[in-house]
Amino acid sequence: MDAHENDGLSLDEIARALSPYIRQTVSGPQLMSIATYLALLKKWNQTIPLTSIGEDSEIVARHFGESMFAGSLLPMERGRLADVGSGAGFPGLPLKIAYPDLQVTLVEPNVKKCAFLREVQATLGLSGLEIVRSRYEDFGAPPASFDFVCSRALGGYKRLLQWCRGVLKPGGHVILWLGIEDSNLLTKTKGWNWELPVSIAESRRRVVLTGRPAG
Repeated sequence: MDAHENDGLSLDEIARALSPYIRQTVSGPQLMSIATYLALLKKWNQTIPLTSIGEDSEIVARHFGESMFAGSLLPMERGRLADVGSGAGFPGLPLKIAYPDLQVTLVEPNVKKCAFLREVQATLGLSGLEIVRSRYEDFGAPPASFDFVCSRALGGYKRLLQWCRGVLKPGGHVILWLGIEDSNLLTKTKGWNWELPVSIAESRRRVVLTGRPAG
């Protein structure tokens, strides 16, 4: 039985769940990758906490769609991206599926979550993807390694921004998925040039905030 049959969503249903969040067309193979990833997520979620969302279409919307939403804000077709505190792979893995030429590094300290991420990588046959089991503060990325650093609801943003300043390439962007209140606080952070927060489709309280180090 195909993964997408097993989890109850057809590829058309997955495409519909994604549609509010993305501008580009998602190909059949990409939809199949999402279906397979969804099936693995649900299987592993029975033994380790990866998502609290129970309904398949909402998982696709909240985890995959909201992750891919960043591609409507910045040109992410290629370059190098670090996903800090990747957890179950969001937002880094959906962005990798959406943009196959994007080089992605998933930084996640939890051993079991890293095992899950490696199974997704192997099952989907993803190249140009590195999984690093580490706290980001301990991850020895060379200076100016990444075009993008992203993080979703990680917290500790001021410390994260200090780290980003060292690992972003000149002109590189930080991309944060967070609540409106946190975004309002962060846009006051000195030394950064922020774009206006962009409300995530279908949400009143969550935004994507992008910025670059000043100077």
